[in-house]
Amino acid sequence: MLRIHRVLFIITLFVILSLHNIVYIALILLICFCADLRNIKSINRKVLKSIFIFNFAITISYSIMYFFREDLNLWYLLYINLKVYTITYFVTLFFRKVDMVQFFAFSKDLSFLLIVTLSQIISYKKSFYDLKTAFQARVIKKLREREKGFIIRVFEFFFTKAMKDSKERALAMKARGLFD
Repeated sequence: MLRIHRVLFIITLFVILSLHNIVYIALILLICFCADLRNIKSINRKVLKSIFIFNFAITISYSIMYFFREDLNLWYLLYINLKVYTITYFVTLFFRKVDMVQFFAFSKDLSFLLIVTLSQIISYKKSFYDLKTAFQARVIKKLREREKGFIIRVFEFFFTKAMKDSKERALAMKARGLFD
């Protein structure tokens, strides 16, 4: 059964990637919406949170670049944003239904990379939660200056942590023979 899921996932993903017509992409998105009507709101929230910065940056940079060239194509802008949204929605919906760890169990290397990634996500979420609750416990009034300083320090903390963790994980993967 899991093999069928893998094949369907790959075929659907390639179909979405190969489509160049907004109507067909919207139709696939509508099918994804209908696949899980009860969780549309929560999946939409998760998808929008995950792609907002990327889509915003691409949309703004594309608009600025083509504004000066005077050939801004709004349909292309809509096409790109809709395609990213549809792919992200499909992947989120799919892995809500299928266990991600079991899905990648066919490959030892992919399973290892998935476990490393998931453990890092959990670690970062816990660190962020701890920092946020510590900040809330120590600040009586939420002052804008303190919040900006907090955000900067949290960013510095995660940047430093990411650099340190990436070196450790690279050594761990090298020790397990994932790359030379």
